[in-house]
Amino acid sequence: MKSEKYTYTPLEWDTTHFGVMCSKLVLHAEISVEKLTDLIGQNMNVQFITIVNEQSNPINSRVIGEFTNAFLADINIQFQKNILEQQISEGINITSSYPYDQKIVDLASFQVSRFIEDQKLNELGGKDVYREWLKNSFNRDDKFYATSVGSNGEINGFVLFSFASEKCIIELIAVDVNSAIKGIGSKLFKTVEAYANDRDIKVLQVGTQIRNLTAINFYHKMGCKQVGCHQVYHLWN
Repeated sequence: MKSEKYTYTPLEWDTTHFGVMCSKLVLHAEISVEKLTDLIGQNMNVQFITIVNEQSNPINSRVIGEFTNAFLADINIQFQKNILEQQISEGINITSSYPYDQKIVDLASFQVSRFIEDQKLNELGGKDVYREWLKNSFNRDDKFYATSVGSNGEINGFVLFSFASEKCIIELIAVDVNSAIKGIGSKLFKTVEAYANDRDIKVLQVGTQIRNLTAINFYHKMGCKQVGCHQVYHLWN
């Protein structure tokens, strides 16, 4: 279901992964109490609904808080950058249709995540969401991996990214904790930027959680500007 004010979508992957029926309701503009409760009431068979309140609309925040059992699970911060000409950093490789690599999967130990912090989701497999995300991105020609290799020949950082709506979308980025102070993240980011620029893509987009101060500071350092601040609620029926 879609209108100017909202989009309601069943989530097939989430339903399969968590073993409960899941859906997502995105609020694009102010919504009435009657419409919100009607949408939720029509989908009482859905056990878990993610409600995204775009740009943290204060009227919607009040309506959700007063008239539903949903709780605020996250605030998603969106960044964009007008892509600059960059040099591809030495030691960074970019590959599409990347074959399965357990080292990359092992690097995906993200601790700041609504999938973990929601106890019910965590018990249903929330801690494995990002690893499964990576596994589903291997061997696909629409997914790209930028990888950094250390002096020992092992991968010490990666960026998973893709292209949509004439933008370069950074999906996941991770650096080995022992390499975090060596500038690996900056080299990966700049190389992705250079790769996108070579494809005549002029905008880079990336998101993170409001509690992930390390990521927020990193994206500011890389010249990104905040363009979105979306509240994410979890509703268990």
